[in-house]
Amino acid sequence: MTATWTSARGVAVPDRVPARLRRRYVEQGLVPDLDLYSLFRTHAAAHPERPAIIDPEGPLDYAALDRRARRIATALKANGVGVGDVVGVQLPDGRRALATDLALAAIGAVALPYPVGRGRQDSLALLGRARARAVVTTADRDGVPLARTLTALRADLPYLRSVAVFGAAPEGCVALDPWLVGRPEGEPWEPVVVDAETPARILVSSGSEDRPKMVAYSHSAMAGGRGNYASALRLGADPMRCLVLMPLASSYGSLGLVVLIRLGGTLVLLDRFDPAAALRAVTELRPSHVFGVPTMLRRIADAPRVPGEDLSSVRAVVSSAAPLPPETLSATLARFGCPVVNIYGSTDGVNCHRTWTRPAPDTRRAGRPDPAVAEIRVVGPDDRPLPAGEAGEIQARGPMTPRCYLGAPELDAAYRTPDGWVRTGDRGLVDGDGELWVLDRLRHTVIRGGYTISPAEVERHIGAHPAIADVACVPVPDPDLSERLCACVARHHGTEPPTLSELQAFLERERGLERRKLPEHLLTLDRLPLGPTGKVCRSTLAQLAATRVLDSTTGGSTHGR
Repeated sequence: MTATWTSARGVAVPDRVPARLRRRYVEQGLVPDLDLYSLFRTHAAAHPERPAIIDPEGPLDYAALDRRARRIATALKANGVGVGDVVGVQLPDGRRALATDLALAAIGAVALPYPVGRGRQDSLALLGRARARAVVTTADRDGVPLARTLTALRADLPYLRSVAVFGAAPEGCVALDPWLVGRPEGEPWEPVVVDAETPARILVSSGSEDRPKMVAYSHSAMAGGRGNYASALRLGADPMRCLVLMPLASSYGSLGLVVLIRLGGTLVLLDRFDPAAALRAVTELRPSHVFGVPTMLRRIADAPRVPGEDLSSVRAVVSSAAPLPPETLSATLARFGCPVVNIYGSTDGVNCHRTWTRPAPDTRRAGRPDPAVAEIRVVGPDDRPLPAGEAGEIQARGPMTPRCYLGAPELDAAYRTPDGWVRTGDRGLVDGDGELWVLDRLRHTVIRGGYTISPAEVERHIGAHPAIADVACVPVPDPDLSERLCACVARHHGTEPPTLSELQAFLERERGLERRKLPEHLLTLDRLPLGPTGKVCRSTLAQLAATRVLDSTTGGSTHGR
């Protein structure tokens, strides 16, 4: 029987994992069976003076972070936010974002963080579908008036009652800064203790579908399943000291909150991603771990060395959110001189990782699944498990599995089996040693005249070209064949990028790629654009490629800066 939780504004959130399995995870000790704020409080009490966050404003210890969280919680409660309310959070990385996360957990609300950079339409869609009661933001960011923009949306969001703002708050908004100074007024209050299986956080997908997906995670799935995978990455570092380069509001970035509430570690945060700044942070702040997406790691590895650089504190570099190209693995190993952990995972609760200590020509091996995080199976079209060595769709289920897709039963029907397995849309196999191989994306393909091309496969081969630092392949519309493949590349500094014909020759003659899989357009850029989550923004590239191809009079090869 499906257990359904309903938000204070009437949004039903069923749990697609059978209740007997949830109970078993607790009985086996795989989840702590406590809410996020209670878990944080145990660390704040045990080591109040340990740095929780080191951001551009300096260090902030656990006791000070707890005080901030309680004051923000008091402000939100005083303005009508309470148990079961969904609250949007659009804040830059740093102490305010994390204190807000903890404040919402302390009052029994559900956090809906999404990265700064998502525009008006995404805000309307996310806050509207979640029936958000409030949103927490900052006055502005990079010249964008976030507070005013979100305030203007209230007319189209009938459930949104308040916009709480750090910084200069527009008229009609809740100013949070005064609450952070001195002792909050009002009656003393105790944090709300909620059932650990109720929703705590809504993770937002990077938007590879036609609209962002919202995935509802319980306290147990966040602290338990995600906490178990974070714990497995420690490699002897206790406490962990993590330089987190991707946005905290992203699915991958939610690891930052988990490091605090489950592991009692320290987060090192930058104002924004910059390769040189990341290297300086490693030298000066001595993190034990560096977390980033492959594009970030490659840019760090290729950055010029400076006198005094010292990366010796790093025990592991962790890559996730996109496939790890072999060339990026080699460059990262060489620059940091420590293992690289590649995580195969997704917002939908899929996770498996492999630790690489040497370069490898093929990085599709994803490691052995950990039942404390997520069991993984490979199935055929009938959802029946396949024998070892046989390829099919990868599915996952375990302590990390979220409850459901928020407000989207059609997505649950498409991507969840009746007994709670998540359909990843990825093609893979489990080999004779029990190791998962991720072979291809089933849904992310280019259809050229009825023939299916895997962009990931072509990208792997293009990435081996010595002049190419980064690559993403996207479809461009074609009146005859429906779609053609465009290779978008960034060259290494000091090299000449290949022409389209040269790249095709390299792929066919040196890499053995079938002719019908060769890219038919080439877009050369100084750098590939990144989206709000830090990953290469394929939608931006697809639009740019389509425009350049349309304007091109060269018959195929398109170059830009």
